[in-house]
Amino acid sequence: MSADPSPSTRRARRPIRVVYLSHAAQMAGAEIGIVRLLAATDAIDATVILAQDGPLVGAFRDVGATVEVLPMPERSRALSKDRVGAAGRGDLVVGALDTVRYVAWLRRRLRALRPDVVHTISMKAGVYGTAAARLAGVPVIWNVYNQIDRGYLPGPAVAFIRHAAAWTPDMVLAPSWATLDTIARRRRGVRSAIRIQPVVPPRAEPRPQAPAVTRIGMVGRLTAWKGQDVFLRAFARAFPTGDVRARMIGAALFGEDEYAASVRALGEELGIADRVDWVGHTSDVPGELERLDVLVHASVSADPLVTVVPEAMAAGVPTISTNEGGHSEHVTPGVDGLTYPPGDVEALAERLRLLADDHALRVRLATNALTTVERFSPPVAAAGFVDLYDRFLADVR
Repeated sequence: MSADPSPSTRRARRPIRVVYLSHAAQMAGAEIGIVRLLAATDAIDATVILAQDGPLVGAFRDVGATVEVLPMPERSRALSKDRVGAAGRGDLVVGALDTVRYVAWLRRRLRALRPDVVHTISMKAGVYGTAAARLAGVPVIWNVYNQIDRGYLPGPAVAFIRHAAAWTPDMVLAPSWATLDTIARRRRGVRSAIRIQPVVPPRAEPRPQAPAVTRIGMVGRLTAWKGQDVFLRAFARAFPTGDVRARMIGAALFGEDEYAASVRALGEELGIADRVDWVGHTSDVPGELERLDVLVHASVSADPLVTVVPEAMAAGVPTISTNEGGHSEHVTPGVDGLTYPPGDVEALAERLRLLADDHALRVRLATNALTTVERFSPPVAAAGFVDLYDRFLADVR
């Protein structure tokens, strides 16, 4: 019997057949990263199976992926992490039955498609997709994009997800060590790796920094753990009066309208409502970044690797981000960005004033950041994913 082909020989023969799974069809960070990955390489033959219809269908088709919508009952698909602990026993039983049926349908589809590997994107897809892939006899990678801790999930969900991720997939993939470390001890045979998703290519030349800061913004869905309320409180403290405006880019996506309403009300309470621009969801994040003088990341829980921080760095926008989570593994304070402790309104306000008052600092941070984010560029990041698939498949066969 001849030896197994090397990864490079194997890939030269045909693209890697990957089935990507997500329960959602909104343009969220993890899904956008996979869209960019597929746009940056022809070494992957991608089929995407979504549990609902939505904007992601067109986005994936635009980059050459085959997209299938295998609907999941809305009562189960829309059960959010924040409602798990409050759900009644009947709701949980119905959700479990829906999931079992969905796993059976998905198993049959995977057997028909015969991919080389299944790659789950969302957390829910990690649960049902891993089960279906196992039953179909297909190697599976559970991509964990969120911190598995009580800062992000209810207690019972933390225990369940940690156990499932530690024992059921062939590989756990994470965007940062900070995320991987939140998963409990893994069984022998479960591989792990860190891979950074592609972001937009960095500017070829540093962006000229405006003489004065006039727009400071946040980009991300409106949800409590993202900390829009922290940003508004710090903004009000740093700029109680004047012409500086706060720009809020993003919308509530997963039943978080109550929080979205509360942060709008907070602007009124703080007396800054007339200086806050609520942009809502946008498909043109690069265009929005071009309008900003400073980008703020304000998550109150450790973020796995918020893509907007490297995106802003690539666009030449000085950043202020928290000093926990995945992005802190790439941002060097005072060199290519400023950092502060999560939830610390006073510290964030102080850094906002510092950047607003120091043009030379803004220039230095933005210039150095262009070198830092070269590793996030689509060709580099995509090559890393293809190499990971090659090595993973050579190992499991």
